[in-house]
This record gives sequence, C-alpha cells and structure tokens, in this order.
Amino acid sequence: MKSTLKQNILTHGLIILGFLVITVLVHYPSILGDQQIDQHDILQSQGGNNQLIMHRDGTGEEALWNPYMFGGMPAYLTGVQYSGDLLKYAYRVYLLGMGHPEGILFASFVSFYILLLCFKVRPLIAAAGAIAFGLNGFNMIGIMAGHNAKIAAVAIMPLVLAGIHLTFSGKRWLGFGLTALSLGLQIKTNHPQITYYLVIIILAYGINLLIQTLKHKDFKAFGINASLMILAAVLAVGANYGRLATTLEYSKYTIRGKSELKADQQASSGLDKEYAFRYSNGIAEPLFLFVPNIFGGSSQQELSTKSEVAEALRSAGYNRTQIAQQIKAIPTYWGDQPLTAPYYAGTLTVVLFILGILVLPKRHKVWLISLVVLGIMMSWGKNLEAFNNFLFDYLPGYNKFRSVTFTIIISIFAMNLMGFVVLEKLVRSEWSPELKKKIYLLFGIGGGFLLALLIFSSALGYRGAIDGQLPEWFIDAVRSDRKSLLIKDALRALMFVVAFAVLIWAIFKKRVKSSQVMLGLVFLIFVDSFSLTKRFLGSERFAKEPSKAFFQMTEADRLIASQAYYGDRVLNLQNPWNENRTSYYHESIGGYHGAKIRRYQDLIDYCLQSELQSAFQTLQSQSMDFSNLPVLNMLNTKFMYAGAQVFPNQYANGNAWLVNEIIAVNSPDEEIAQVCSIDSKNQAVIDQSKFDLPQVSGKGSIKLEEKTPNRIRYTTSVNDGSVLGVFSEIYYPAGWVATIDGNEAQILRANYVLRAIEIPAGSQEIVFEFKPQTYYTGNSVMMVSSLMVFLFFIGGLAVEIRSRNVTV
Repeated sequence: MKSTLKQNILTHGLIILGFLVITVLVHYPSILGDQQIDQHDILQSQGGNNQLIMHRDGTGEEALWNPYMFGGMPAYLTGVQYSGDLLKYAYRVYLLGMGHPEGILFASFVSFYILLLCFKVRPLIAAAGAIAFGLNGFNMIGIMAGHNAKIAAVAIMPLVLAGIHLTFSGKRWLGFGLTALSLGLQIKTNHPQITYYLVIIILAYGINLLIQTLKHKDFKAFGINASLMILAAVLAVGANYGRLATTLEYSKYTIRGKSELKADQQASSGLDKEYAFRYSNGIAEPLFLFVPNIFGGSSQQELSTKSEVAEALRSAGYNRTQIAQQIKAIPTYWGDQPLTAPYYAGTLTVVLFILGILVLPKRHKVWLISLVVLGIMMSWGKNLEAFNNFLFDYLPGYNKFRSVTFTIIISIFAMNLMGFVVLEKLVRSEWSPELKKKIYLLFGIGGGFLLALLIFSSALGYRGAIDGQLPEWFIDAVRSDRKSLLIKDALRALMFVVAFAVLIWAIFKKRVKSSQVMLGLVFLIFVDSFSLTKRFLGSERFAKEPSKAFFQMTEADRLIASQAYYGDRVLNLQNPWNENRTSYYHESIGGYHGAKIRRYQDLIDYCLQSELQSAFQTLQSQSMDFSNLPVLNMLNTKFMYAGAQVFPNQYANGNAWLVNEIIAVNSPDEEIAQVCSIDSKNQAVIDQSKFDLPQVSGKGSIKLEEKTPNRIRYTTSVNDGSVLGVFSEIYYPAGWVATIDGNEAQILRANYVLRAIEIPAGSQEIVFEFKPQTYYTGNSVMMVSSLMVFLFFIGGLAVEIRSRNVTV
C-alpha cells in the first residue's frame, strides 16, 4: 500500500513538473527573462486601471468609480478589489504564484489532468490530454490577444466538472468540497461568458446522469448528490457575491441592458444581434479544429521570404527591408469572418473524438457528442440564422454575450474529454475483429479526408472577403500562399494521423510496451500542440516592458497634464472609442470597454460622432472655435489631441455650471434629440416623466474644490431663488449620494447623461459620494462564504483520506 502510494505521488509529481517545464518553454522570455507578451487588451486594461491603482496605493482606499473612461463609469469591471475575496489566495497557489498569463497555462494542464484522472484515465494518457487541452488554439490565441480572464476561466472549467464527477462517482465529500472551491475560482476569473458555457457543459452532464438515474432508479443517491452540488454552487456564488452583485446591478445600465430608445429596434434587453453575431464561423470553418490553416490561418499572418507574396513584392520593386516588413501581416485568412485566427483543437484530438463516436457506449458519448455539435452550431451564428436567432431571443442570458465563435470552446472541451477517455478504453481493450474494423474506419475517415483535401486543393478558389481591397497584382500571390498554407497543414495533419496509426498498431501487435506507446503518444501530442503554440506565441510576440513603451509619456501628455485641473477631460481624435491609452494619464471622453453605460453609448451614436466630425472640420479650417460642440463642451472636453498636437478648448463648460432654463421632455427619445442641439451652458434637458422639474430663477456661481474617484466637493453661492446646478459628471443611480451642507439632496438626470441638483439660495457645500451598498454588503458575504468553501474542501479531503477512498 505504502509503495503504491509513493509510486502514485511520484508519478503525479513528475507529470505536474512536466507541465511546469512546458509552461516555461512557452513563456520562457517572461519566466526566465525580462520580456512579456505584447497583449493588446491587457495594455488597454492597464490604461483604464492605472489611475485607480495609484489612488489605492496612495490612499489605501478602493476606487469604486472610474472617472478616467467614457466620462466616468463604475469601476467594478476595471480592477476593483474586494476585501472579502479570500479565494484570491487559493488562486495564487493554484497558479504557483506565476500570475497571468503564465500561470493560466499551468492551471489548464493541471485542471484537465485532474478531470481525466477522475474519469479513471491513467496518468500518462491524462497527461497527453492535459497538454492537448492546455495548448489548444483557443487558449493560445486568447493569451496572444490579452484575453487573460477568458482563458483563466477556461483553465478552471475542467476542475469544476472533475468535482461534480467525483461527487456522483462515490467520492461525495471530496467532490462537494472540490466543486465549491473550483467553481468559486472559476467565477472569480470574472468572465461570465465562459462561465455561461460551463453551465451548458454541466447541464449536459447532469441530463445524462438524470437519464441514467431514471434507468437504474437510484433516486436517493442522485438527490443527495444533486443537493450537495446546489449547495456548492451557492457557496461558490457567495464567495464571489460582491463581484457578481455589483456586476449584475451595473449590467442593467450598460449596453448589455435594455435600451430606452424606441429608435433602437431591439425588442429585448441585451446586445444588438448584428453586434453579437459579427464574428460567426462559416459552415465549413470548424474544420480548422482538425487542420489549422485550412482557411488560410489568421487575418494577419506572417509569411516566409520565399512565399509567393514576397516574390510578387520583389517583382513590384520592393526592397528587402520593405518586403520583410510587408510579409509580417498578410491577410491569408479566406473564411467568412472579418478577422480571425484558427481555434485549433488538435489533429489527434479530433481523431480520438471520432474514435469515441465509433467505440464508446451510448451512455458515455451522447452527452459529449451533443456538446461538440451544439458548440459548433452556436459558433455558426448568423450562418445558421434560424437556430441561433432562436437561442439569442429565448435562451436566458445568451443575448448578453458577443463573439459567438467563442462557443467553440464547448466543442474543444468535449472533444478532448471524450477523446482521451476513449483512448484509455482502447488501451485496455483486446484486439477483436469488430474493434479492428472500427480502427480501420477511423483512419479511413481521418486519412481519407486529408487525402481528398490535398487532391482537390486546387479547386477551392481561396477567395477572401478582403480581396476586393487588394491590388490585382497582389491577389494571385496571396491566393497561392493560402493554398500553400492549406497543403502544408493538411500534410502535417496526415503525418500525425499516420504516426498515431503506427502507435495503435504497436499496441495491438504487442511490439513494444504499452508505457512506451503512451510516452510516444504524449510526445506526438506535445509536438502537435507545441508547434502550433509557437506560431502564435513565438519569441517575436514578446517584448521588453511593452507597457512602458506603450504608455511612455508624450509631449502632448505633458502639455495637457501641466494645464489640466481635476475634471478637465481629454478627447483623443484618433479612434477615441476604442483606446485606453488616454485614460492612463487623463480623464478621457473615450475609452475601451465591452460594458459601457448604455446612455453614454447612445450619446456617442446620436451626438458625439457627428460632433467629432465637426471638430475635424473646424481644425481643418485652421480654426479653434469649438463653440458649436454643445455635447463635448458639457462633458468638459478641455483638450483634444491627435498625436503630438494638442488643441485646447476654451468653450468647455467646466466642471459644473448653473442654469435657469429647463427644457422638459417626456421620453428618452425626446431627451436625446434635444441634447444634441441645446445651448448646454444655459439650458438643461430633463425628462419630466422620470423627475420632478425644479422651479429655478436665481443666479450664482459654483466651483469645484476637491475631486477623488469616490468623492467630489463643490462650493456654491446663489442669489434670488434656487438654480439648477448641472455637473459634468455621468449620472448613475446605484450608489451616488449627494448632500447640500450635510443634508441629502435628490440627484436629477440632465442632458441625458449628466447629474443635476436643485440648489437653494445662499452659500453652501455640495458633496457627491459614491457609496454603493452592494459593494460593502458583498464584501461581508464573500468573506463568510470563502471561509466556508475552504472548510468544506479541507473537510472533504480529510474525510476521503480517512476513509481511504482517495487515490493519490
């Protein structure tokens, strides 16, 4: 017993050490050197978070409001920390302290390894499956793009299913504790879209279990286990309550919530359908799960200096330096999407999945096949319109998410699980005529498809949507290289299929030991997955301190910083709604975030886009007269800039101003229509169907005295009656409290997005404070729930060890 225990510990330890070695091989420039992956979305996130981190470091206070993006928005999704979040310590341990993105890869390996062990797969096969899952194309492309939260959420998915499977497989208390902890960690990664897909996987598993329970009539055990899983989910949600509650509260006011405008024809809450389905796989595109470059690779693929494109550039007179630069980003992709890169699952993973279809009994495979098919169908989006429109309109919560191609992770997950479970069954099986026939069929399907692809490769056309934008002399070369990429990867896939066939032959002919065959399989999986990984995460993707270079202060930044006062906002005239670099130093009119306040997005669509064009026209006429920009001025846009040029705006309204002319409207549509053209310095638009109109007639002055993310203080002096104070601060109803000389005052919404208060005569102090009760309550719930999760996990582990039901 003791020797077996030591042997198991040694085996698992060596395999986990191997996962760490692979992690280092993938990320060696950052783990062993001083370089980091140049991740676009992470840089944008740093831009939005920088000032909040500085506030936390300088004051010890958590910034709950972010005034540096889109004029101001809750900071819940831009880096807020929760004091009750104790799961962060477990998360750091699980990632070996490596953080993102390095630790995510290691966690992916370990999670899927544990999952396969729970499905009684031997360690070497489980290791191969873990490598295939961890290095799949979805993960690598996500890391390259900076979608760290998304890939972290994917990395914990297998651990959740492992806990659930343990619970229903006789290890009830360990499974319960692991489910509570892993689900808590998965939710903590803060990517609801991937958690939603995890729920779909769990539902498929649960339905399969329920069917088996109905057949065997073991209702008591099922009921107890299902109840424990519900309790585990409650604890996991509780351990993340603050994060979930604030996000849920905020979501109602974002572009994920329901539009208030009749002009928006979307009948239900959620994203616009066209926006959600913009990235949809073509019907044939899921074939890239099997052959990565079957549709030409990515939208910006680097080609060889010996490519047809390089030769065409050479013939066109480009010199060597120009050619080297041009071939770094060639549009080799020729599928249906505007931009993409292949979400490769692995040639052998797909082959094993097909084997599972042929070999596994129905009760073990139907739910996994269903998940693979469902993930693919959902990824088709607008290309399977009737099905996906139905899901978008009627599946609860589904319309909150965009980029339906992400659903392919459901298919990749199920393919890997089914593929390596069936491999374990295959290794244990005796060679029989029936199995022999299925093996021949397997390699006939896989190899036959690849041979057909090679034979008919010249008939495919290789025409991409972007071709119309390319010069005629260039198009033929691009298409030729697209064909070349397909042929190379089809041959590559065929090589792996043949190598795998040799291994299967060696197993059944007993020419080598099964352990040697398993090592060969691990090697094949590693070569397949790692070689693709280096396509996306090669050394050229790493740079020394990319954030330092990206955020290096420019002369324009210095000039603005030297003249700006609290609340003075900045408009980047170059792509303002999709960049956060401005927010790194300044309070920005624009930003980069997937959950903007909906009313602010309405303002962009109906007013700011046209004003941006007016600003360009003004500058082109060599003028600095920005008096015709009422909305930009009411947002206190004190500076505009483009590159090194800074354009001060003396017409900005300031941090706050007093008006005594109110334009009453009766609906959001009337409100947005009026606000685009009012004299914003002297008039204010208020929706009288939502707010009581104040009676104002006085005059006076108002001055900003102090501003931090959570607190803003003004002093006012008003004569002859009350006035309406309009504040260049974004209205948000859930958390902001206003007081006048310590007495709470009602915050009105003016000009569609701003705050306003009726100010009585006299001299007084007005204070706005952001005190969202949801956040403070959430911290308390999180702390209690996190402690319970830890206790149940440790307790479950102790019970299983004591009863000797744990296989170490």
